[in-house]
Amino acid sequence: MTKRRMFLRMITASLLRRRSRMLIALLSIGIGATILAGLVTIYVDVPRQMGAQFRSYGANMLLLPKEGETLNSKSLSEALEAVPKDALVGAAPYRYVRLDMTTRQQSFTAAGTDFSQIVKTSPYFSVDGAYPSETRQVLVGKEIADTIDVKVGSTMELTYQPVQHVSDKTPEESRVPGASLSGKAEGFGGGIVYVTAVLDEEAKIASVSIDASTQTPEYGGRVAEDEGFLNQLVGRSLPLTLGDGVDALTGATVTSSAVVDALNSAAETSAATRPRTQNFTVTGILTTGGEEEGYIFMSLRDMETMTDSDQLDVAELSVSANVEQLESYAAAMTENSRSVQARLVKRVARSEASVLEKLTALVFLVTLVVLLLTMICVSTTMMAVVSERRREIGLRKALGASDSSIRAEFLGEGLFLGLLGGVMGAILGFVFAQVVSVNVFGSSITFQPLLLPAAIIVSMAIAAASCLLPIKRAVAIDPAIVLKGE
Repeated sequence: MTKRRMFLRMITASLLRRRSRMLIALLSIGIGATILAGLVTIYVDVPRQMGAQFRSYGANMLLLPKEGETLNSKSLSEALEAVPKDALVGAAPYRYVRLDMTTRQQSFTAAGTDFSQIVKTSPYFSVDGAYPSETRQVLVGKEIADTIDVKVGSTMELTYQPVQHVSDKTPEESRVPGASLSGKAEGFGGGIVYVTAVLDEEAKIASVSIDASTQTPEYGGRVAEDEGFLNQLVGRSLPLTLGDGVDALTGATVTSSAVVDALNSAAETSAATRPRTQNFTVTGILTTGGEEEGYIFMSLRDMETMTDSDQLDVAELSVSANVEQLESYAAAMTENSRSVQARLVKRVARSEASVLEKLTALVFLVTLVVLLLTMICVSTTMMAVVSERRREIGLRKALGASDSSIRAEFLGEGLFLGLLGGVMGAILGFVFAQVVSVNVFGSSITFQPLLLPAAIIVSMAIAAASCLLPIKRAVAIDPAIVLKGE
C-alpha cells in the first residue's frame, strides 16, 4: 500500500469514526458555500436583472436636436449606430404639435411616435384597449378621455393649423399685387379665426378662405361658407372696416369682426396655412399617473401626413448599461452626429448606479459574515475532535510520529470536508440563486461555469484556515502527560 493510499485511508477512517461531528462541519461548510455561491451568482447576474427592472421605469437617455439643426428619422438612425445593438432596448421618437378638436371647441397636445418602440421604452404604460396598429388610429390619455368623454371605438375629428412662416414685411408692405396673405384673430369664446387671402394685379382681394371651425357651427361657423359674406370681401382693398361696405353676418357679429381683423393684420406668407383635418379612431385609453394622460398619441406616419414634415422633437432611448457606459455612448453620439446631442436622464441612471453600489456592499457584508460563521463552526468542531483524540495523538507522538504528519492528517481532513462542502454548495447555491431570481426579478439566471471551481477553492481555503488553531493545539500535545492520564 502506497503512502498516499494509506494517508487517504487514515483520513476517511477518521471522518467515518466521528460521523456526527464531521457531519456538522460538512453541513457548516456546505451551507456557507451555498450562500456564498448563491450570492455571487446573483451578484454577477444582477446588473442585467436590475437593468431590466430599471428599464420598466422609462428611458435613461434623450436625443435632442442641436441648436439650429433638425432631428429626423435619418439623423436618429445615424446617431443610434454609436450604441451596440445588444445594449439598445428601444428608441422611441416623438413629434409634438397642437391639434384642435373643433367639434368640442378644444385643443390638445398630440404626440407622433413609434408604438413598437414605446412598449420597449415605456413599459409602465397601461392601455385600456390596444395600441394603434393602423393609420388614422390614436391612443388617448385618460385625462383627455374623461374631459371629452371618449371611449375605445370613438371617432375624433382633429385639425392641424400649420405654423405661418411670415415674412419680415408689415401687413401694409405685404399688400402688393399677387401676394398671398394669412392672418388670424380672436373670435367668439376666445376661438381663433384663420383667414387666407390672395390679391389680384391691383392689390385687391381676389379670393379669400376662412377657417372658423372654432366658432359655433350654427352662427359663427357659417362665415366660411356664406357666399354673400364672402362675396362682399372680394374686390375690396385692405384695410377693411366692418360696417363700411362689409356687413356682419346675422347672428355672428363677433366672428365677422374677427374675420375683418384677421384680414387687416394679414401678412405675406411663404407657405400655405390651410388647416388639415382628419378623422381618427380611438383604439385605447392610456393611464400612467403622469403628464402622458394629457396627450393624444398617433403614429409618426399620421403625424407626417398632418404636418407635412418628418421633423422630430426628441427621441427617448432605453439602454442597458451602467452610468459610465451610458456617458460614453452619449458622448459618442453627440460627437459623431452633426445634428443630434445626447443627454442622460440622470434620475434613472443615477438611481440604478446607487442601487447597484448598495447591493454590492450588502453582498460583500453578508458574504463576510457567512464566511466568518463558517470558520467558527468548523474550527469549533475540529477543536472538539482534537480533544477527543488527545490519547491517540499522544500515543502516535510517543511512537515517533512527527508534528508534520499530524498537521498533514488534520489538514487533509479539513480539505476533504471543504471539497465535499464546496461541491454541494455550488450546486445548491445555483438552486438558491435561481429561486431568489425568479421570485424577486421574475426571470431565471444562467449557470456560471466558473461557479463550481470557485466554490470548491473558497470552501477548501476556509476549511484549511479553520483547522489552523486545532492543528496548533494537536501539535502542542505532550505525550508524557497524556499517557499518564492527566
